[in-house]
Parts: sequence; C-alpha cells; structure tokens
Amino acid sequence: EVQLVESGGGLVQAGGSLRLSCSASGLAFDDYAIGWFRQAPGKDREGVSSISSGHGSTSSTYYADSVKGRFTISRDNAKNTVYLQMNRLKPEDTAVYYCRTVVRLTEYWGRGTQVTVSS
Repeated sequence: EVQLVESGGGLVQAGGSLRLSCSASGLAFDDYAIGWFRQAPGKDREGVSSISSGHGSTSSTYYADSVKGRFTISRDNAKNTVYLQMNRLKPEDTAVYYCRTVVRLTEYWGRGTQVTVSS
C-alpha cells in the first residue's frame, strides 16, 4: 500500500524558514512524481510545487508563482523522501501542506502538516 507522510510543519515568524518532508513507502519511489499542495482555512487546495520522477540531477520542477524564488523542492531517492524548503515565509503561506502522488491512475495523499506563519 502506498503511504505518504508529511512532517516538518510548525509555527514560524514571517521571514523565517521551514523544511517540510514527504516520506513515501509502498512504491518504486524513483519512478513517480511528487507534488506539494496546501489548503488554507476557507480556501480551496492549491498546488505549490512538484518534482518529476527520476534522479535528482535530472528531475524537473514546478513552482506556483506565489512561492517562486522562496521555495525549493528536491528529492532524495535513497531515502524515499521529497523535501520542500520554504524560505522568507509570509503569513499568507499559512496552511496545511500535503504531498501527493499518482500511482497507476490512483491518487495518494498524506494527512498533511500544519504551517503557521505569524506576522
């Protein structure tokens, strides 16, 4: 069974940094893209960043305009983990952050990790 587990969230002041981790099991990790999404209270879930399958040196990445230049996604295939380094955090980054993958047309989501940025 595919499982995704997020960690690394917390409370941080505006301008601070956090690194989120998404640990995966039950899949050939190298073969699958992983995405980060977030959902703020009263808002729809939105895509934040994603990284394609493959080894780190050849993976392509995507960033939403709202986080471009502040967030960096990376993957460590040896650890079955994708990271989201979040710098210069803003109060509007406050949300529950989820990671997601699709395996054989089935979506899998983690339970999320809360990120709260105080002003």
